[in-house]
Formats: sequence, C-alpha cells, structure tokens
Amino acid sequence: MANKVKEAWKAGKAVVNGWLAIPNGFSAEMYSQCGWDSVTVDMQHGVQDYLSCVSCFQGIQLANGPTPMVRVPWNEPGIIGKVLDAGAYGVICPMINTAAEAAALVQYSKYPPQGTRSNGPIRAGVYGEAGGYQKTANENILVIPMIETKTAIENIQSILDVPGIDGIYIGPSDLSFSYGKTPKLDVEDSEILSIYEMLLKECGKRGIAAGLHNGSPAYANRMIKMGFKLVTISNEVGIMMNAATAAVKTARGE
Repeated sequence: MANKVKEAWKAGKAVVNGWLAIPNGFSAEMYSQCGWDSVTVDMQHGVQDYLSCVSCFQGIQLANGPTPMVRVPWNEPGIIGKVLDAGAYGVICPMINTAAEAAALVQYSKYPPQGTRSNGPIRAGVYGEAGGYQKTANENILVIPMIETKTAIENIQSILDVPGIDGIYIGPSDLSFSYGKTPKLDVEDSEILSIYEMLLKECGKRGIAAGLHNGSPAYANRMIKMGFKLVTISNEVGIMMNAATAAVKTARGE
C-alpha cells in the first residue's frame, strides 16, 4: 500500500498530523477518525511503549484511516526496526545533530542494500502485496530526523544532503532551549522564525519536506502558509484537556 503522506508531499500538499501520547488502542481508534492525514505514536515523550504502539496501530485501521507513524525514543536500531515491523510508515527520530547521525537513522530504517534493517516484518508484512513488503518498504517508509538543536542548525546542509532523508521535523521547544530561550511551541521570536525560513529554503532546494510541532491549530495553519508540509497540533491529551476545561467553564457560566 502506498504511503499517502509521501504522495501528498510529491503533489506539493501539506499534511495535518495527529499525535498520540495515550497508550490505548480505543482512544487511538477514535482519534484517528477525526480527519488527520497521519497519526504519530509518541514513544519519546508520550506514555507509550512497544505494545501500546502496536495497539494504537491496530486502532488506526490503516486501510481507511490516516498514515501511521512513530516518534521513536532515540536513534537506536532495535526500536526503529521494531516499530517498522509493527507497521509504521514513517519514523520521526529526535535529536539528530550531525550528518553521521542522520546517515545512521537511514541505515537503521532501510533494508539492504540501502541499510541494515533486519528482516522480520511481523505485522507490517500484512499490508501491500502478499510477500511483497520487502520490495516496497525502502521506498514507502519515511525517514524524518528531528532538527531541534543549535548544533543541528550549524550542520543542517550536511544533514539534508544525506541520501534517504524524506523530511525533517522541527522541535520548537528544544530548539528554543538550545538557543538560550524559553522552550515553547508556537514561537514568535524573530531569531527562531528566521531559522524556520532558512530551513524551509534549504529543504526546498533538495525536495525535502519540512515538518513542525505546533501548539494550536491557528499557528499550524499559519505554518502551512509559510511552507511547512507537515504540521502537528499538540497531542490528544492537550486537545482533550483544553476541550474539557472549556466545557466545564461554559457549564458554570464562567
């Protein structure tokens, strides 16, 4: 089965990405029906482990639902291989700071000869042509390093030149932190916004999609207009809490 996010990017379209912190297949099932283009299981900062990731994937219902992706905890071949075997169509990996780290991420995510991923797609193999998963996995799976430090910005051209990188994903809080600023999502700081512009320009030169984590839908829409091709809005916990808080205040007449 083709990667719908990859197809959207080829067509020049932006995708809106959901974010799952709750380790529960039912909530993932319900959330995935809200119109997202893709939904990402957050194994880094979310309350997710490998079994809950599999459960969330089962809830997402690939055939008619959004594209399932994962933010792995770290750039490590064991967990990257396992989430791909579970059926992830994209791997977002935190704290990629050098071209060597980016190359390692590609290597861990691809089957030979492009990489060193071990063969055993226990769940992923059920999609696509019977027995054909290994033939299309290298092409279908998105490899997306996170750019979220000053070091990564200093090395950005060499990182983006690594073969096999499909997109980047900016972590605004850590990026702001790295520059000595207050960590936050929807930044208005001119220095950080100028970095966004530079990243969009460098990605555009290479046909690489740029993604960004956002705190609000309005800011996400603004970033799409700025040129980002993947925008995440908070996570399901944040959206649920905001909606619940507003409901309680409305009920009390506050």
